[in-house]
Order: sequence, then structure tokens, then C-alpha cells
Amino acid sequence: MPTVGPISRLAPKPMRFILNWGRRYSLWAFNFGLACCAIEFIATSASKHDFIRFGVIPFANGPRQADLMIVSGTVTDKMAPAVKRLYEQMPDPKYVISFGACSNTGGPYWDSYCVTKGVDQIIPVDVYVPGCPPRPEALLYGIMKIQEKIAAESLGERYAPSGKEPGA
Repeated sequence: MPTVGPISRLAPKPMRFILNWGRRYSLWAFNFGLACCAIEFIATSASKHDFIRFGVIPFANGPRQADLMIVSGTVTDKMAPAVKRLYEQMPDPKYVISFGACSNTGGPYWDSYCVTKGVDQIIPVDVYVPGCPPRPEALLYGIMKIQEKIAAESLGERYAPSGKEPGA
């Protein structure tokens, strides 16, 4: 688990604001599209909805260049190790949006023997976007929720064990 130095909690609030502002408006998104929700991700990145105006750069070259993973579609038990491996390759801090009913809970295939009952069974999820498939506006709302989370975040709190600030 990565750690942040004990002095980090003493950083002035304007400095935290600037650092979080930079991380908030420069999210590199890695889309792990598995089904029809992936098409809605593409629609969100197209000119009509244009999530680049929110500071999201779609289509990172790979997980090592991304800090936001958007899982869209049905995660099967056979794909679960790949999802976990790609998540582990992302640098910290990293965020996950579960996009659509299938990635949230298994969707209409929830009772199938080979479907994972939600991507949160494999990796931690920050924001759930419901729908089958969700509209592009719903993904934009999910992105804004991630940005709000980043703006309020203290890296010392994020990486401290059991939620306590280092050195406290």
C-alpha cells in the first residue's frame, strides 16, 4: 500500500486545492467495455456530449497511463481476473466507475452461472451509474461525482491505514 509522508497533513489548504484541482480536471479514462454500455461511453466522448470539456481525456493508451477506469458491460467470471489485473496496473490514486446495470449487479444475467454479480466483487468502485444502458448524461453525472470526490480528498487520509492521517 502506498503511503504519504507524515508532514503531508500540514500542507496548506491552498496547496491541497491546487493539487486536487489539477487531478480533478485531468482524468485519463480507461474504458473496459464489455457490452452495449461501451457504445454509450463512445457516445459520451463524441461531439454532442463531449466529456473532454469536463477535463476527461478518453481513451488512455492503457491502464498504466489512466487514473479512471470505466467498467461498462457484463463482467463474466472468466473476465474477472483481467479486470483485476488491469486495475492493479493503474497508478495511484485511481478511481473506478461502474457503468450500467450489468457491471453494477450482473444486470439481466445476474442468475447466470458465469456472471460476476457486480464489478465491486473484484475491485473497489467509487461511483455506480445505473441504467440499461445508461444515457450519456448519466455518465457525465458520474464523472462529476468522481471530480467532487477528488476535490474533497486529502491524500494523507486516502492512504493512511484505517482512515487515520499519518503521524496523527
